Amino acid sequence: QVQLVESGGGLVQAGGSLRLSCAASGNTFRFNAMAWYRQAPGAQRELVALVSSSSGTNYADSVKGRFTISRDNAKNTLYLQMNSLKPEDTAVYYCYAQRTHMILQTYWGQGTQVTVSS
Repeated sequence: QVQLVESGGGLVQAGGSLRLSCAASGNTFRFNAMAWYRQAPGAQRELVALVSSSSGTNYADSVKGRFTISRDNAKNTLYLQMNSLKPEDTAVYYCYAQRTHMILQTYWGQGTQVTVSS
């Protein structure tokens, strides 16, 4: 059993900052990659930031230089530091984790709303 729980979303003004957290519980052994996705109303879910054992960190072009993904393995927690927020960052943000050994296993959090006002 794996559970991912996001927190830290809310309403902020443009130019502000927000820090999202994703707490993982259950069997978190060998999560080779974790990521943040987001989905705005009427839009496709998109990858925002990824951290993996093999490739380190990667970011969508739209958030490069503004967002930072990090992972605290001791606390089983994933973070997304979001700075210089823009109205177009408004979306539901989802935590994602996967492990790949015998088979691919994927996990999703329930999402947390981020709203950026202008």
